[in-house]
Amino acid sequence: MKFVLVFSAIIAGAFANEWRLHNNCPFTVWPGILGNPGKGNPEGGGFALGQGQTHTYQTAGDWAGRVWGRTNCNGGGHCETGDCGNKIQCQGAGGVPPVSLAEFTLNGAGNQDFYDVSLVDGYNLPLRITPIAGTYRKTGGGKYDCNVAGCNADLNARCPAELAMKNSGGSTIACMSACMKFNTDEYCCRGSHSTPQTCKSKDWPKDYPAIFKGACPDAYSYAYDDTSSTYTCHGNPQTGYEITFCP
Repeated sequence: MKFVLVFSAIIAGAFANEWRLHNNCPFTVWPGILGNPGKGNPEGGGFALGQGQTHTYQTAGDWAGRVWGRTNCNGGGHCETGDCGNKIQCQGAGGVPPVSLAEFTLNGAGNQDFYDVSLVDGYNLPLRITPIAGTYRKTGGGKYDCNVAGCNADLNARCPAELAMKNSGGSTIACMSACMKFNTDEYCCRGSHSTPQTCKSKDWPKDYPAIFKGACPDAYSYAYDDTSSTYTCHGNPQTGYEITFCP
């Protein structure tokens, strides 16, 4: 029986992905974690991460979901950005936009991972995804094969005034997407603009996604910004990922 238990643990570990969340910001960040339906919410969906700290956990090899950073959370669990319903452990709730997102689908089509940093829901913090050395194998896919994805720029500092979300002190704490701000079919890629062919900058009154893309060329700037934003990776045997806030 002891042998069976140990063997089972080895098998379970072999198919686990390691996650390292690192806070390089000069303040505490509260990561939020939301699994896709049926995929689970690791660490209860959130925790506090002090300046310079790293928090490590594991997920099943087919996990899919998103990770984001919340800022200025109080004792009651309410956060200035990325709030998930006034609780530190989000427990299945998503973050209120605008918020920068790290998105993952592990062991998807072709037995590979898909990952990206998305600003489609707006921006609140710089964010970087790095595959952990020794856990993956490259397959000759070029720039988007197991490489670093992210947004290193401070978009809050260059956010257009009409998109800026400010705190009570008047400081810009997040930058809304054009879809969130204006809620039009053109900016939200819906209705007659719901395909890659019809959701185009020529139909936007102002090319706000270009501002996001110019600052963060490797991140999603709008819904159909796939070709220059989606990264893939094959595990060796399972890819681990480091997510760094304020890289």
